[in-house]
Amino acid sequence: MTDRLSLSGQLEISRLVYGMWRVADEDDTSASHVQAKIEACLDQGITTMDQADIYGDYGAEAVLGAALKAAPGLRDKIEIVTKCDIVAPIGKYADKRVKYYDTSAAHITASLEASLANMATDRVDLLLIHRPDPFMDHEETGRALDDLVASGKVQAVGVSNFKLNDWTLLQSAMSTPLCTNQVEVSVLHHAPFIDGDIAWMQERGIRPMAWSPLGGGALFGDDGADVRAVLARIGKDQGVDATAVAVAWLLAHPAKLAPVMGTNNLSRIAAISDALKVEMDRETWFEILTAAMGAEVP
Repeated sequence: MTDRLSLSGQLEISRLVYGMWRVADEDDTSASHVQAKIEACLDQGITTMDQADIYGDYGAEAVLGAALKAAPGLRDKIEIVTKCDIVAPIGKYADKRVKYYDTSAAHITASLEASLANMATDRVDLLLIHRPDPFMDHEETGRALDDLVASGKVQAVGVSNFKLNDWTLLQSAMSTPLCTNQVEVSVLHHAPFIDGDIAWMQERGIRPMAWSPLGGGALFGDDGADVRAVLARIGKDQGVDATAVAVAWLLAHPAKLAPVMGTNNLSRIAAISDALKVEMDRETWFEILTAAMGAEVP
């Protein structure tokens, strides 16, 4: 069973998170099938479901909502994370000329209301600004997020893909603490452990969420062959597969990351928590990093 992670004292999430960005991408999007995925997560103590308004061409939230309407008892067993601010010329925004970010108060509020309706719920546990907005009025954005928390429609707020200056700018205009930053981190995308992106969060006690923890599937392609061989060898010794070791590598880091695992395959969902079985000492962690870098550390 996965353990729990406290985000700035505002919200507890499961240490492993189920990513629902592909939930609308398969033939079977029935309420019963989605319910089976959620139940498979709950059986492992995975209670946090990661969504975004843009997922599934702005349709994934409604797929989750249909499952929650069919089985309303599930809502109080899970935490829902969703995101806003990306406006792309697809789905409901198909008439837009260009992809852009919108962190205006009007857009954030309207997006949240749409998310609540789509997911058939009266609250979102965690709302994230999906991408840094170079046109952001931080005072307006910060006030909008504070107001949503005060309204009770959002329990906690955070960001995704933010650099340090993006974080401090927005936080400077808020009374509510930002509680997490969801960033891309994996064995293949390990730069955040080296370039300071994880370090500044670790310094501030911010628990990052890690999206694409398997490199978007690249770990299983030609580019990931060398490091995959190392992961598979370590996994064989511990009775798990290479995927579990790759996730365990993230879990072992002292910054206490929460990997967001996305798959539509029920058997793979049931195996997500295998990562918790892996023992990862310092030498093994660096062995994997060395394989990922293709050279020893300096």
